[in-house]
Amino acid sequence: MPRFFIAGTNIAGGMAIMKGRDAEHVHVLRLRPGDDVILCDTEGSDYKCRIVRSSKDEVEAEVLEVTPCISEPNVKVSVMCGLPKGSDKTDYIIQKSVEAGANEICFFSCDRCVAKFDEDGRSKKLERWIRISEEAAKQSGRGIIPDVKWLGNYADCLNYAHQKDISLFMYETGERESLNTVLNGSAEFKTAAVITGPEGGFAQYEADLARITGCRICSMGERILRCETAPIVALSAIMYATGNLG
Repeated sequence: MPRFFIAGTNIAGGMAIMKGRDAEHVHVLRLRPGDDVILCDTEGSDYKCRIVRSSKDEVEAEVLEVTPCISEPNVKVSVMCGLPKGSDKTDYIIQKSVEAGANEICFFSCDRCVAKFDEDGRSKKLERWIRISEEAAKQSGRGIIPDVKWLGNYADCLNYAHQKDISLFMYETGERESLNTVLNGSAEFKTAAVITGPEGGFAQYEADLARITGCRICSMGERILRCETAPIVALSAIMYATGNLG
């Protein structure tokens, strides 16, 4: 059944109104009065609706049933990545993190980041990232559109991670704990940060600083993962450990 995200203010009195891009999408899909769709208010509620009136500019649908979105995890994970080189990698990280259950995806700059964030094109880049998140959320049946944001420098990243119940710093060398051991040995948590590096990983001083600020320095095994693979693997491990993956 086709799925759309609309603002909660557009659902009132047992009716839902879709305009703009969503209305155009309904038109492209050739949906007509009598067809059913799922509308999500972006706050975790699903509205099963039946289209009663449709045009290219506006669609009106009757609300048949309201249910909680069953696909939302019970833990909010912030995926935090050193900015990789190439938009294909950032796009992949966003798309797959949303599918795997991330609550938000954040990028930051650190010592070995080759790519630079274009501040002049900041709004357009963030708009594009959010659009990728929205499409992935629709495809995977999410109840929210995970936010995508630019954190700034490495210190800003660690400060933001410190606000979560648990902060997991993925590192490929030196003294580390098994990610599995950390997750199984941790008290129940509602929020988590997963921090992964860019191409080339983190510098030693960055790992030391993460440890000092309270991050758990974690290993995901002896295999070296690509910068776009590591956050998805770590996120999937958290989803499994917290009962959100099968």
